[in-house]
Amino acid sequence: MLGGSSADPNASLQEPGPSKKRKLLEAVADTTQKVAKIHPFFSKPSEKKAEGSFQWLKSLGSTGSCLYGVNLKPKASTKVAALDLDGTIIKSEFGNKTEKGKPPTWTWWRSFIPEKLKELHDAGYAIVLVSNQGIKSAALTTWKDKVPLIGQALSEVPFRIFAATGKDQYRKPMPGMWFEIERLFMEEGVHIDKSASFFVGDAAGRQYPKAKGDFSSTDRKWAQNIGLTFFTPEEYFLKLPPHENYSLPGFRAFALPDLPLVTPSSSPIVPLIRKQEVVLFVGYPCLGKSTFFRRYFQPVEYLQINQDTLKTRDKCVKALQEALKAEQSCVIDNTNRNAVTRKYYLDACKANNVTVRCFVFTGSIELAWHNNLYRAFNMPPSVAAKEPERMLLPYGAFTGFRDNYEEPELSEGFSEIKKVNWVFEGTEEEKKRWSMWLQIDGK
Repeated sequence: MLGGSSADPNASLQEPGPSKKRKLLEAVADTTQKVAKIHPFFSKPSEKKAEGSFQWLKSLGSTGSCLYGVNLKPKASTKVAALDLDGTIIKSEFGNKTEKGKPPTWTWWRSFIPEKLKELHDAGYAIVLVSNQGIKSAALTTWKDKVPLIGQALSEVPFRIFAATGKDQYRKPMPGMWFEIERLFMEEGVHIDKSASFFVGDAAGRQYPKAKGDFSSTDRKWAQNIGLTFFTPEEYFLKLPPHENYSLPGFRAFALPDLPLVTPSSSPIVPLIRKQEVVLFVGYPCLGKSTFFRRYFQPVEYLQINQDTLKTRDKCVKALQEALKAEQSCVIDNTNRNAVTRKYYLDACKANNVTVRCFVFTGSIELAWHNNLYRAFNMPPSVAAKEPERMLLPYGAFTGFRDNYEEPELSEGFSEIKKVNWVFEGTEEEKKRWSMWLQIDGK
């Protein structure tokens, strides 16, 4: 998908690729924005141990996976200047190792970065650094030691820093770090004005005709999720024109087609003339099977047989046999991925002369994984509080279904097969959160 930045609506030039021409433009822009005199700590990173201007506070989240620290005493503001760290404020040093016994090393992305941050602070912006740091424990310890040194070099710039260390709701583009920012600001009685705020990051999905593009697009997606104006470092600090050629790969929840909930619609979901039956669900986890049961079958007293609750297939089959003997209609609310699995239930129904209908929940593995992330990490708190706690299912649960799936057929013994399409049903707040870019790299 191609799109553009709104950094300069009047700009018509396209940022050149990482060529000699681009380096020349950046060098000129860098030179023109330097001031005549710069304090020594602005031009070179300090190698002294931090002396207390920065402090790490209690980590955020139920598992403490989001690191949180402050430099000086930052105050909340309606205007937020959010910035990525590596590749935006300081140069990315991925793979570089610090010699044992020596303080961590780092370099400003451009020499004028401290001055620009000071200008933002003086203009009334709250400066917030947001960073993904899903690295090994030893490297994370070194990184944590580096941040106070950056704080010491920014001795006149109060800021907050948030760092996502796990694969959860805090890892960009997941919006968890922003929700924590909003919460902390609200505790100071400040509501953030998104229209007056912005985010700068280098993971922008930029593509170049003859050179390697950005390693990721998570920063641009994070800004879109939140509703912030987005700039790359080149656009914001160097005033280069917007880079229009970028790609945002991944599942687009907001691009799903509008489909009827159930097809065919010639027969009702629940028979008008009631008699004992069994309904067997088929489909990926997280495609709304249990919700569908609660909405349509629970009110008419169908029994739910679910392996998440009963733990084993044998117990599910036993529960079905008991329901059949009691002349109880029921729903087999499992993934039921292939004919062999379904046969256990169909054979029991055939032995008791009870008809079986099949409901196939359509939807791709990408949609199912997206729903998994939504219900585990991104539901509105008011909604999540009313739902049973949902843990993130491993990606293997989805690939296992995909690799072993067999399309149900009437010849297996079904009296009817219906398809249930994914239709999001919820409030505008719920739909807004569900429609975000939800991804965790590496799954």
